[in-house]
Amino acid sequence: MTDRATWIRDLRGLNEQQESGLADEYDASWGEIEDVHRTFVDRFLSELPPEGHVLDAACGTGKYAPMVIASGRTPLCVDHTASYLDKVASKTPGVATAKHHLQELPYEREFDGVMCVDAMEFLPPEDWPLVLDRFRRALRPGGWLYLTVELVPEAEVRAGHDAALRLGFPVVEEGEAIWEEPDWYYHFYPALDRVRAWLADASFAVQEELEGPWIEGKYAYHHVLARLETDV
Repeated sequence: MTDRATWIRDLRGLNEQQESGLADEYDASWGEIEDVHRTFVDRFLSELPPEGHVLDAACGTGKYAPMVIASGRTPLCVDHTASYLDKVASKTPGVATAKHHLQELPYEREFDGVMCVDAMEFLPPEDWPLVLDRFRRALRPGGWLYLTVELVPEAEVRAGHDAALRLGFPVVEEGEAIWEEPDWYYHFYPALDRVRAWLADASFAVQEELEGPWIEGKYAYHHVLARLETDV
């Protein structure tokens, strides 16, 4: 059996490969912005300086970039999948892009806001504090963070966790799951109290939260808007 540290490292490359194969169909399947997502992005942007800079971390094909631009702010679209960034460039010419994994974001006090939408579920528990610290470093004091936490029914998470164990993956927490469709995807579903604790440890103060809506009872997103403490 592969040791967990090696497996966690390899998950990044595997997910990059999986996402690369979805680039041509991404917009057809996930290109629409759901109403609650739009509301939270608008709320997030409204808290930023009129000419502020926004890091769209794990941007996918950049569907939120036009909203950021229309608000007068400047986006940097970052993803670990080059084919997604190619889509961003073709859809929104002139938007700056950069290729990085969330765990390796190199920015220091460059942004007024960081958004990470529909992506944190791909992180194992070990990487949540690391990535939140990268977000913290990227923000100026008093900056804002908008992120989503994917939710699925507990029975589904248990089934995905049992599948991971059955297949010999070195999962260690109940919220870790392997989905056989599509293509053996790894997801982690932390308890929301734990997410709040991780945010607090990274010096983020939660300002607003909202769950849902649930999509046909299959999944939902918990939306979190948080502000970085000004004395960090």
